[in-house]
Amino acid sequence: MDEPVRIPITDVLDLHSVPPRDVAGVVEAWLEEAKRVGFVALRIVHGRGIGVQREAVRRILARDPDVIHFGDAPPEAGGWGATVVSLRHFHP
Repeated sequence: MDEPVRIPITDVLDLHSVPPRDVAGVVEAWLEEAKRVGFVALRIVHGRGIGVQREAVRRILARDPDVIHFGDAPPEAGGWGATVVSLRHFHP
């Protein structure tokens, strides 16, 4: 069995290629890794659609104690098709 491909973490997660059944796990794992590397401002692109992905993402964010704030991205960054996230800043 091959090792999983390691993808460098960035401050943006685009969910367009993630199957709906995998969204929660992907968002949770990415959020933990983003915190580990020290990001404090994130953007999750979930698309506009009918809001199912958006609500799934925001449920995860709402229960994470390290999330200070989240909401719609500004229009130039995706508007309501993306969520911006502010995280607590941790000192190592």
